[in-house]
Amino acid sequence: MAEPHLATDPALGVVIVTYRSSDVIAACLASLRAATGVALHVVVVDNASRDDTVEVIRAAVPDLMGAAEAGQDGIALIEAGSNGGFAAGVNLGLARLAANPALDRFWLLNPDCVVPPETPALLASHDTRPRGAAMIAHRVVYGDDPGTIQIDGGVIDRRTGITHNLNQFAPADSPAPDPSRIDFVTGASLVATRAHLEHAGPMTEDYFLYYEEVDWALRRGDLPISYCEGAVAHHVAGTAIGSQRMGSVASPFSQYFKHRARAMFLRRHFPAGLIGGAAWSLAKAAQLRVQGHGTEAAALLRGFFGMAPPKQVLAALSPDARAKIGR
Repeated sequence: MAEPHLATDPALGVVIVTYRSSDVIAACLASLRAATGVALHVVVVDNASRDDTVEVIRAAVPDLMGAAEAGQDGIALIEAGSNGGFAAGVNLGLARLAANPALDRFWLLNPDCVVPPETPALLASHDTRPRGAAMIAHRVVYGDDPGTIQIDGGVIDRRTGITHNLNQFAPADSPAPDPSRIDFVTGASLVATRAHLEHAGPMTEDYFLYYEEVDWALRRGDLPISYCEGAVAHHVAGTAIGSQRMGSVASPFSQYFKHRARAMFLRRHFPAGLIGGAAWSLAKAAQLRVQGHGTEAAALLRGFFGMAPPKQVLAALSPDARAKIGR
């Protein structure tokens, strides 16, 4: 979007959900504005950030459009007014973009991602013939170590609900995976097609955080997941909620919501895995305690077994977020 796009350029809708993202969103938007060979329709949905995220967005995008203009080529802002969780923000953005019949692909992109100028065009023009696709996966590398893969697509252990990243920690020039091995695409950078949106409907919102994209992928019916070679996103994980990063332990906030969502996911899709999921949770919590991470261990167990969040996690939630999760 640094230069006027051509009428022949492919179009791509983009949804970015922000929450306390003031430290990363400007770089994300700058990388999109530098994209070439594509007409981007970007909607940023802010989930009632309690920092200056909205002010940073307005400063970074002098020609920012209003929500009513979100279907146009450019960047628009929707202020959600409350924090309904990741999927609620995504669904607001998808609904606005899907109203534009010219858009056939929708890219969910984390605010802590930056992308090379060619990546958006590659995703917009990726050939999914002959079967079409529900989702398009691509390479995501660590933002602080771009020579190392974070994920090429994910797989699900149905016995425990644990997810695994394909090619994690492999060199960034490693061969692409076989798309048939991919169970889901990371929500940090995920392209969904209109065909998938029309078949599966919007994301399920009751997870609040984590597993929304895993659940969404399992509702794709017969549509496959495709893989776009050459497209790359650089992801600095955990900037707002403390997700696990290289060499670190996930925060109590992340532990609670990730494993709360895992239990919900198992009950919904693989109830036989609840026994294995519980055993895994107990073993992982014991490991964390031995390593000196007792607070994180307690948050993990409280999340998986459906208990109220620890006090420090509850304190970090706004009143509307507490209402969303029933606390």
